[in-house]
Amino acid sequence: MLINMTQMLEVAKKNHFAVGAYNVSESNLVRCVVEAAEENDAPAIIAVHPTEMAYCKDDFFAYVLARIENSPVPFVLHLDHGDSIESVMRAIHDGFSSVMIDGSALPFEENVEKTAEVVRYAHMVDVSVEGELGTIGDTGTTIEGGMTEVIYTDPEKAREFVERTGIDSLAVAIGTCHGLYPKCVTPKLRMDVLEAITHEVDVPLVLHGGSGNPDSEVAEAVRLGISKVNISSDYKSAFFTKAREVLGREGSGWDPNNLYPECIDAAKQVLKQKMTLLGSMGKAALYREADTPQWRQKLD
Repeated sequence: MLINMTQMLEVAKKNHFAVGAYNVSESNLVRCVVEAAEENDAPAIIAVHPTEMAYCKDDFFAYVLARIENSPVPFVLHLDHGDSIESVMRAIHDGFSSVMIDGSALPFEENVEKTAEVVRYAHMVDVSVEGELGTIGDTGTTIEGGMTEVIYTDPEKAREFVERTGIDSLAVAIGTCHGLYPKCVTPKLRMDVLEAITHEVDVPLVLHGGSGNPDSEVAEAVRLGISKVNISSDYKSAFFTKAREVLGREGSGWDPNNLYPECIDAAKQVLKQKMTLLGSMGKAALYREADTPQWRQKLD
């Protein structure tokens, strides 16, 4: 079933687990995420970056929506790091139930103004909005980008940002980077910053750059109040590492039905591990059991 991010994270926050947001840009990656979610009865967020959207084209999302709307597991179709009003409007037109507007590189007042404008438009059609304050780092191994130096989210500014924009969730900067970390780098998350933010902000909090961080730190971030964790590089790396292995075998051929099954299985193993880490395994039942008119309408 398709729901918006407010509906998804309300349950996660209340029950102290996090939902993974997994970036996709083609049908096999969609299969990985959807099948892993269904096999483990775990809610999931399908995330699409503007560059991924440009690659897979608008018509692709008719397939994605048809697949997740008919699932017994709750899904959100989410625009990741929306870079303009135009990209947000495009996602809404394509049927996305949630959008992010990333004004984190802008001065604070401009970020507030741009984010509030998106909130006004999106809330008219029941689409949730994620904003970002502070900057995520960049390892140089991803299309999502980031800054060479992390600017940590200021807890008091976070409160003001949420109040003035009306966002439904907030992406915070506590030391993560987009992409996979070099072997010589061990990331260290600022849990003190996260804990301070939780005392100032009531909306669900989002951790970007969830790939490559130590499991213990991700679990601690979830315990402290993170409700959504963005993961892309980890599971895609497993998929394409296996693809190279299969293609390197003599006589492997080039038919997708020979190449992709092992790749999908490899990615699903990583996704299952992430769902376990975030505490979302088996939590889809909480959404089906919610006895309210809102959820009965979704289930019908």
